[in-house]
Amino acid sequence: MNHLITITKADGTKELFEESKLIESLRNAGGSEQIIEDVIDNVSREMYDGMPTSEIYSRAFKLLRKHSMPMAVKYSLRRALSELGPDGFPFEKFISRIFQAWGYETLTDQTVLGVCVAHEVDVVAWNKDKLMMVEAKFHNELGMKSDLKVALYIKARFDDLRGNMFNYGGVVRKLGEGWLITNTKFTDQAIRYGECQGLKMLGWNYPHKGNLQDIIEELHLHPFTCLASLSNAHKKVLLSKGVVLCTDIYNEPHILKEIGMKSAESEEVISEIKSVCGIS
Repeated sequence: MNHLITITKADGTKELFEESKLIESLRNAGGSEQIIEDVIDNVSREMYDGMPTSEIYSRAFKLLRKHSMPMAVKYSLRRALSELGPDGFPFEKFISRIFQAWGYETLTDQTVLGVCVAHEVDVVAWNKDKLMMVEAKFHNELGMKSDLKVALYIKARFDDLRGNMFNYGGVVRKLGEGWLITNTKFTDQAIRYGECQGLKMLGWNYPHKGNLQDIIEELHLHPFTCLASLSNAHKKVLLSKGVVLCTDIYNEPHILKEIGMKSAESEEVISEIKSVCGIS
């Protein structure tokens, strides 16, 4: 492949195409060397200078679907998370659902008092033993990372909150854990600081085990935006209705009729959900 080809990122900036990045993403999706070679060969034949990264992704995704739907879905997960926007509220609901799957009760968009000032907290999660608060840092652009400044800022907020008492679940107690969660990645400095200061951090590929990608796959918490059978217009309407997960649609399939989908189209969506989530 011509390594001097320039590609256009979603924010309009341009950079040289790096084949190694595409190979890594395909390998992380579970692609065999033969499948990776097939995708690279096909994409390379259609590459042109200035090609949008979204078009590269789309072509690679379609090729993967021919080999394996689960593999294609795994490849699309990171981008699917970035589509829980344009604001971060759907991502906050998504994070809330993770904590619910772990057995916690949750509330989103809370205003709570610290020792010095009031703070807006994206997610509060609790059970009888623990109270946690979460800052959900959402990025529309996959290349954006949560850096040291973000970690410093969030740590300072949690320090202020730890000086107060809170009543969630009928138990008056102090904050147990403060979490910083992002749909993309952290910089190395942010990770070093968080580990040093005991800040709980969760990102696309951090920590090495039990990261956001692992959690989605293990708990079948796939965002519905990963579904290829839904148009972008349908996704926007479903987001406005508060839908977050594939299982939300599976459990309430009537919502597809409500947004104007025909019976055959709805059946295709449900079939894809079953494949994605391993529902027999």
